[in-house]
Amino acid sequence: MSADAPRIYFQRAADQLDLSDAMRRLLLTAKREVQVQIPVELDSGEVATYIGYRVQHNNARGPMKGGLRYHPQVDLDEVRGLAALMTWKTAVVNIPYGGAKGGIALDPKLCSTRELERITRRFVDSIHDLFGPDVDIPAPDMGTTADMMAWIMNQYGKYHGFSPACVTGKPVDYHGIPGREEATGRGVGGLTLKILSRTGRKFPGTRIALQGFGNVGTFTARFLHDAECRFVAISDAGGAYHRADGLDVPGMLKYALAHGGRLDGYTEADRISGAELLAADCDVLIPAALGGVLTAANAATVKAPIIVEAANAPVTPDADAVFDAAGVVVLPDILANAGGVTASWFEWVQNRQHYQWGINRVRQELDQILGAAFEQVWQLAQERKVSLRTAAYMLGVGRVGKATVLGGLG
Repeated sequence: MSADAPRIYFQRAADQLDLSDAMRRLLLTAKREVQVQIPVELDSGEVATYIGYRVQHNNARGPMKGGLRYHPQVDLDEVRGLAALMTWKTAVVNIPYGGAKGGIALDPKLCSTRELERITRRFVDSIHDLFGPDVDIPAPDMGTTADMMAWIMNQYGKYHGFSPACVTGKPVDYHGIPGREEATGRGVGGLTLKILSRTGRKFPGTRIALQGFGNVGTFTARFLHDAECRFVAISDAGGAYHRADGLDVPGMLKYALAHGGRLDGYTEADRISGAELLAADCDVLIPAALGGVLTAANAATVKAPIIVEAANAPVTPDADAVFDAAGVVVLPDILANAGGVTASWFEWVQNRQHYQWGINRVRQELDQILGAAFEQVWQLAQERKVSLRTAAYMLGVGRVGKATVLGGLG
């Protein structure tokens, strides 16, 4: 995604909040943008040079927080947009963080585990003095894993001593927190049930189309299947599958687990195209894969009256305008997928306290925080007669703006 979408949504919220031009400029401008060279010796003996990025957008409400992604299309503009998104996301759920994002332009599937470790450690070597528990806390994102977060903690510790709170999303056996892996999908599922309830729909039999069957998609599917929702279409990178009377979600989860996390070759449903999945006859459409999949070109084909943005920015601003005009309810990404950063906060808190939380406490706290944020966004949308996205941005931008004023410019 580019920085344009968050900026457009920010301006809509700023108009509602009547922010001055000076405050808008201050809140939109990133605090720091870093680009570093990462030369690494590959297993073959050749030297490859990668480019790494870290954009630290805002710290008015606390240390900056955001994922680290490894993807060949990572660039400064994408990272800049995602960093701003994190600022508003942490504020919407009212956890004491600002926003940041990082990435390295590479395809992790083309690197060995040893190469990925060397790349990750060299990246930490370049930016270790720019992040840390009280400054900026990275986490996993697209293309990165819990093991990579362990490497980051270990390498950071070589410079600054034992500091597990310098990064979140770590393995549970290496100062991580139980429930972190499921948190984003659990949050998407729980908020989907809340919006169904608010729009007068019953959970059992609700027809859902899910795009994306990775970490977020699978945990979302588990949660909503347990709530007796009916999945009529599911897709992953290899293809899309449809069955009007309901897909066998437990069977698909087992199949994916046995086939390297992929649904390729699954035969218990009809194969359809990705475009057909987005246009499926369903009650809820959950895009949980890449950004920018719902555009002005295909928005009119969407039949779902509710869209839950499990991915970051799956709906473009042009498509968002189409949905708004058509009365389609869109639960925005800065609320819908905030379960991950919320659980990251829990991990950071436990690391600072040197005290391990249990899974039940994690789930209970997560459900409470996301539920409270949803109610605040819903009420604001009703009071001001704006979309849920604009209401969420109003809540987030308003909190950051207030913290900026209270903290002063000194």
